[in-house]
Amino acid sequence: MYAEALADFAADRWGWTGLDPARTLAVADVMVGIEEVLRLTGAADVPVIVNPPVYQPFFDAVGHVGRPLVEVPLGDDGRLDLGALAATFAQRPGATYLMCSPHNPTAVVHTAEELGTVARLAHEHRVRVVVDEIHAPLAPTSGRDVFVPYLSVDGTDDAYAVLSASKAFNLAGAKAAVVAGGAATADEIASVPEIVSHGPSHLGTLAHVAALTDGRPWLDALRADVAENRALLGDLAAEHLPRAGLLAGPGTYTAWLDLRAYDLGDDPAATLLASARVALAPGLAFGGSSGVGDGRARLTYATPPDVLREALARLGAVLD
Repeated sequence: MYAEALADFAADRWGWTGLDPARTLAVADVMVGIEEVLRLTGAADVPVIVNPPVYQPFFDAVGHVGRPLVEVPLGDDGRLDLGALAATFAQRPGATYLMCSPHNPTAVVHTAEELGTVARLAHEHRVRVVVDEIHAPLAPTSGRDVFVPYLSVDGTDDAYAVLSASKAFNLAGAKAAVVAGGAATADEIASVPEIVSHGPSHLGTLAHVAALTDGRPWLDALRADVAENRALLGDLAAEHLPRAGLLAGPGTYTAWLDLRAYDLGDDPAATLLASARVALAPGLAFGGSSGVGDGRARLTYATPPDVLREALARLGAVLD
């Protein structure tokens, strides 16, 4: 039921007709799905490659399955460093690459060309690709930053994507998600213990199906509101945080703030929570051991514009 609704949504929104419900697995949430796929795609000694700054539970998931972690940071522009990925894939053939698309926290939407390069490199070096696409329903459906499902790219037959309506429709507490596999994954998916598919809540599944099926007009309105907030955030940051770096791609409602110019130490979020009473997500949690989260923080701007104005004004008053 959920997989069929997701396949219909994918065809309507992304023009992707290749999501085959026969090659899917129902799971409780995206991170549970990622851990199950990490168990499928490599033994305990096979490394998992991630791109910090990245959603903090990625690090936990790799640790939970007992696999070594390799970090390949994003470029300064928040995009994939394809040269560094190529070198890392070559050094670690047979690894697993855990990608976030759209990326959290920068909200960058990977282009078809970038994803095609990833697929080519993965095939060349026998790297298995696992993609978290939970933010995809929030990304543009047309234009330069259009979302491209990874499994729609040539050469992704052995890859996996994990998807859910939870971020776009605020259903995280209604547990349900789907693991979708490429054309060569049917046997692997069939090997997953049946009990894993018992994780999704029945009511959660119904809620997700209803959202994907009947909630599309609401989602369009939400995406328009988020886009307006994104533009407002850019103006407010220029006014109140002129020395901050801001990465706020169109892929979702998160923004990445570089606050190092304000000399607040490695964890400015802690300082600003105490002094400005604004709760940012600490960048340290996203940066791993590479240090690319030091002095930075994530801001979530899916909030009424007046709240966003108040938050940026408070930050500016403290940092002025």
